[in-house]
Amino acid sequence: MESVLNILWGFPWWAWVLFFLVLVAIRDIFVQRAHTISHNFPVVGHLRYWLESIGPEMRQYFVANNREELPFNRIERGWIYASAKRENNYEGFGTDRDIYAHQHIFIKNQMLAYKNPTDHPNNIDPSFIPCAKVMGAYNNRRKPYRPASIINVSAMSFGSLSAAAVEAMNRGVMKSGAFHNTGEGGLSSYHKQGGDVVFHFGTGYFGVRDKEGNFSMEKMRQLVEDNPCIKAIEIKLSQGAKPGKGGVLPGAKITPEIAEIRGVDLGVDVLSPATHSAFSNIPELMKFIEDIAENTGLPVGIKGAIGKLDQWEQLALIMAKTGKGPDFITIDGGEGGTGAAPPSFADHVSLPWTYGFSSLYKLFDKYNLTDRIVFIGSAKLGFPAKAAMAFAMGVDCINVAREAMMSIGCIQAQVCHTNRCPAGIATQSKWLQRGIDVPLKSDRLAQYFKTFRKELIEITHAAGYEHPCQFTMDDAQVNVDDNDLNRALSATYVYNKNAVPFKGMQYLLDCPYLGGKDYVADIQKEQNTTKEVLNKTVLEPQKF
Repeated sequence: MESVLNILWGFPWWAWVLFFLVLVAIRDIFVQRAHTISHNFPVVGHLRYWLESIGPEMRQYFVANNREELPFNRIERGWIYASAKRENNYEGFGTDRDIYAHQHIFIKNQMLAYKNPTDHPNNIDPSFIPCAKVMGAYNNRRKPYRPASIINVSAMSFGSLSAAAVEAMNRGVMKSGAFHNTGEGGLSSYHKQGGDVVFHFGTGYFGVRDKEGNFSMEKMRQLVEDNPCIKAIEIKLSQGAKPGKGGVLPGAKITPEIAEIRGVDLGVDVLSPATHSAFSNIPELMKFIEDIAENTGLPVGIKGAIGKLDQWEQLALIMAKTGKGPDFITIDGGEGGTGAAPPSFADHVSLPWTYGFSSLYKLFDKYNLTDRIVFIGSAKLGFPAKAAMAFAMGVDCINVAREAMMSIGCIQAQVCHTNRCPAGIATQSKWLQRGIDVPLKSDRLAQYFKTFRKELIEITHAAGYEHPCQFTMDDAQVNVDDNDLNRALSATYVYNKNAVPFKGMQYLLDCPYLGGKDYVADIQKEQNTTKEVLNKTVLEPQKF
């Protein structure tokens, strides 16, 4: 045996490499039949598959220019990363965008910008922008809620996202006064780190389902009672990535923790059907909304991607007749992307956000319902200029998903559906999750939100307003086409946003229904200190 080993060790290294390549060639030609290229071109054919596998990364870092990548280009990602890290996010030497390109956004500035009075809340926190409307106020819910931030974390489930990512996001929203939408995977312990929560559920009713998979009002009531962090409830009708399509959670992916959170059996495939079992038509949906609101006392809203409008009009008509209905509506666009979907759905089903939202807003305006509803926009709106346009069109809040993921380290690898996310965000791999420093990443999400709000309020002041809710359709313009180079939003989408009642930032700060208690308390404390100093200066003038 020793002599055999000596003979083997006597071969040079290149002989071993050659031997290995011969084995690969034999395998390619005589064993495997699945890949024609490697059969016809043994050994070297593998190079083609390897180059194809790293193609997206090569294009991202070396080939694509700063503005041409999708879904988010390098400039957009860079702005989020720099904002989250509190680094310099400016650009020098002017814009490198083609400002004459189709759908380029222009925000029209005022000759004299808005100036904060001395005791204004934004002088204490320049990123303070609460929602101008109160969820549940019109319908007299027992626990109305005013979001303390106009930008919040959109619906992303634990299970799709890692525990570390969810925990970092929840801690981040606590630090920035925002809310955290649970996604339809149920309320986990990682969602309960101090941030406000919007509990979201879909057709699987995870977390509030009975043993047969149907919705359980008793479980919903108990969930809300046990978790005061839940400030509102959202019913998912559809989402931008795959509207009208269900899904299957394979039993192999169901850990004991996920089984407990979602209320499903361990190791058994779970179907999320395309439609709800708790209601089958619009009147039943209305009753379902009111039943949940009555049992929980919380504002209840719905989320949908927009396509056909006939059932939305039926909803609006019933709301107008009964004086009841959802407290908020989250409008997703076809460009939404955190849910894995077939390209046929992701590329073609449902309208892009601007088309869908403008159609829906006009419909609700037709029935004089816009003042009753908090409109939430959700589809690549996590940039100040896009947000300004969205507010000009009628939104009251913005939810971000992929932008929030990037703020905690997502590199747009686009492998969310493979469980191999290199950033540890969209994976259940314990090893990959270990790369997420939760306290650090929570600070970065909070800082991204604060930088976003600060820049949005600066744009708002430049336009002559105090709050983004005051934007009108004539304050923003978009390039349309070569024959009609640019038009105001009102002319482009053929409606005018209704004025949102607004009494000033101080009124919002003093609102008893304002969320983000820890974040808001710091602002109020500093404001009270400032007032005490000012009063003391007036009452006890210095002597010289």
